[in-house]
Amino acid sequence: MTKFLLVSILSATSWVTAQAQPITDYAQTITDKELKELLYVYASDFFAGREAGTKGQKLAVDFLRDYYIENGIQPAAGTDNSYFQKMELKIKGTNIATENVAAIIPGTEKPEELIVITSHLDHIGTHDGEINNGADDDGSGTVAMLEIAEAFKNAADQGYGPKRSILFLHVSAEEKGLLGSKYYVENPLYPLENTVANLNIDMIGRTDPKRTDKDPNYIYLIGADRLSQELHNISEATNNKYTQLKLDYTFNAENDPNRFYFRSDHYNFAKNNIPIIFYFNGTHADYHKPSDTVDKIIFPLLEKRTKLIFYTLWELANRKERIKLK
Repeated sequence: MTKFLLVSILSATSWVTAQAQPITDYAQTITDKELKELLYVYASDFFAGREAGTKGQKLAVDFLRDYYIENGIQPAAGTDNSYFQKMELKIKGTNIATENVAAIIPGTEKPEELIVITSHLDHIGTHDGEINNGADDDGSGTVAMLEIAEAFKNAADQGYGPKRSILFLHVSAEEKGLLGSKYYVENPLYPLENTVANLNIDMIGRTDPKRTDKDPNYIYLIGADRLSQELHNISEATNNKYTQLKLDYTFNAENDPNRFYFRSDHYNFAKNNIPIIFYFNGTHADYHKPSDTVDKIIFPLLEKRTKLIFYTLWELANRKERIKLK
């Protein structure tokens, strides 16, 4: 598909291009400086590795809740105004109490339809006396979501709220087997049939040392065309128009031996026939190690990737017609 045709897809159907107010104004509020400030807190020793069910994870969800309160973003339905979707999980024979964090910006025209954006709030905790802070996994996705939420709230406050609702869902217990997202789709706060798409962010702050093309200006995309060719086309057109990252589909192949399509929270949405995109930078030597630290995050790259997701989410939330399944 040519670049001209991809851009035409946006121009013909997008609310974005019909507005005088450029969405780039709101995208510019997403900055590497703010991402860095947030991540130095979220991936600090204070949260003790954020393992699901631990005190550190409880402190982490309080941090996320407080961020949404401070930015005037309302709690999702079904959380008793707490922002928490509470759950009891049985993990290796032990009952663990944990919670997803859910905030929403209601749609202005089609509030019953929603886009769900996800990242996992947990990590693997402390082992052998060392804290695994998970700056990339998935601190990077968590702070990206916070910045995206703030940008959408700024737009809404200035009269440019999304047509469809946007659910900001930080899921717990991903590291225990995608359990927080599994709980959500089995106990949805909003009907799954009204969920247009899921954009899932899991590790977007670094680069893959195994990638033969050493240009860091890329992001791996997984799953965009599995359930909706239209979603894939929108993703491509949005990137061509705004961010010009290299969209790398190496791990999107159905025979990918890494099976990344099945290994993050989007998969629970895909199993329910909800189109998804998984944003991912690939693994590295610090994956699931204490050395996954904030100083190794490439913040200008994290900013650019976060803006791509913001633009894609804006397009999905505001286009005239709901995207179609293949």
